[in-house]
Parts: sequence; C-alpha cells; structure tokens
Amino acid sequence: MGRRLVLSDVDGTLITPDKTLTKSAIRAVHELGDAGIIFAITSARPPQGLAMFVEPLQLTTPLGALNGALVVDGAMRVLEELTIDADITAPIIDVLRSHDLSVWVYQGADWFVLDEDGPHVQHEARGLHYAPMKRADFKGIEAGVTKLVGVSDDSEASAAAAAVLNKHFDKSVSATRSQSYFLDVTHLDANKGSVVRFLSNEYDVAPDDIVTIGDMFNDVSMFTESGFSIAMGNADDGVQKAASVVTKSNADEGFAHAVNTFILNR
Repeated sequence: MGRRLVLSDVDGTLITPDKTLTKSAIRAVHELGDAGIIFAITSARPPQGLAMFVEPLQLTTPLGALNGALVVDGAMRVLEELTIDADITAPIIDVLRSHDLSVWVYQGADWFVLDEDGPHVQHEARGLHYAPMKRADFKGIEAGVTKLVGVSDDSEASAAAAAVLNKHFDKSVSATRSQSYFLDVTHLDANKGSVVRFLSNEYDVAPDDIVTIGDMFNDVSMFTESGFSIAMGNADDGVQKAASVVTKSNADEGFAHAVNTFILNR
C-alpha cells in the first residue's frame, strides 16, 4: 500500500479544541505536498465553514462538506450533491423534535434555525464564520435538504433519536454523530466514505493508497473505504478500534504527529 492521498476530518482532527489551525498542522500539510501526496479535507461543516482552510493549506482539491452530501471546489461550485427525499424531511424533523433535540436544516449550503440563541448555534456560527437564517418554521424548505441536524447535550436522547431514524428510515438516510452534541442526518449515500470514493475517481488513486484521519463515528465510513486509517487520540474507543492506528489528541498536535509518523515515516 502506498500513500498517495490523505483525506482528513477538520473539527477534532485537523484543528485544536479551540478551533485553531496550528503552524505545525499547516507545515505538515505543505510537507505532504512536497512529498507528492495529495491532501483533501471533509467535514460535517457546510462549504462556507471550509473556505477558511483553502488559503493557509493551499488546497486545490475538492471539499467534502456536510458529511459528503455536498462536494464543492475551492470557488464553492457544486461538484456533487446528495439530498434527502423531500417526502421524509418533515417526518425526520418530527422524530428529532420528539426527542427534545433542537433542529437545524441545511438546504444546499444554506443554514436555517428556528432559534438563533438555541443550543450551540452561536458557538457554531463563530466557528464557521457565518450566521444561520432564522425561520418561524421549516415549511417550504423540505426539498433540496442536504443535512438535518439534531442538537442536544443529552447524549442518551441523541442516541435514542438515531436508533429510531436508522430503524425507520434505514433505506433512505444515515444518522451519525459528528460531535458529541450533533446528530447529523444525510442521504444514505452521503457520508465521508463517499468522499473517499469521489476523490479516488477524481485523482485515479486506488482506495488502498488513500489514508484517512478522523475522530468521530461519522469518520468510520471513510476509514472502511481507505487502505490506512488514523484515529485521533481524543476519539472514542469505538472510533479508535475502527482505525489502523491511533495518533495523539488534537490538543497535542495529533494531526501533525500522524502525518510525520504514519504517512511520511519520519
């Protein structure tokens, strides 16, 4: 197995807990380029939340946004889009709300909320560098939805909602955790594994020659599609067990350590 392309998650992986892209991480990405290794990122973030990384990392690769539901180029032009069936958008929202989860809706790259001061809204807006649009309800935006998010600090409620969604809508959507407080719902084929396949085709790189790096359960889908996978030291045990190796935490330059130790073999 070679090391021809590296696909990395962003939050909890590439950046620190306080959302900083460190000089060591930037240097590691540039050194991958010097070694002739393609670098790309994927995230549960919308495209606008990934734009800030294009210049410092000198990215020329497509950006895998919204857990793979939306793939765009550096100019934010859509390359691939997978949307949730309009007929089941409202029922899914009903499930999320019945478990007392706040709901966010992404239609394309647009972000809609009912309460601008709801759980984690302002924190997310600061991290993404843009604000959501407030709605009185979600009627009229059932079509073209790329991601639904249930937000709660109650992990048991999120887990229960995920179980219901994955049981009753298992042929249509996937419900996974991208952060401890986020339950992401996307088209069944929209996951980070699909981003691996997209990049494999785009650059004619065999999956066995792709390395993936991540920290959450929504990263496991890309682990299974790549030849070599690296879990962050801050990842849950289940995520670490799904990876080939484990690096340091994102609070301790785990991304740079992964690049230098497991990819560049320094």
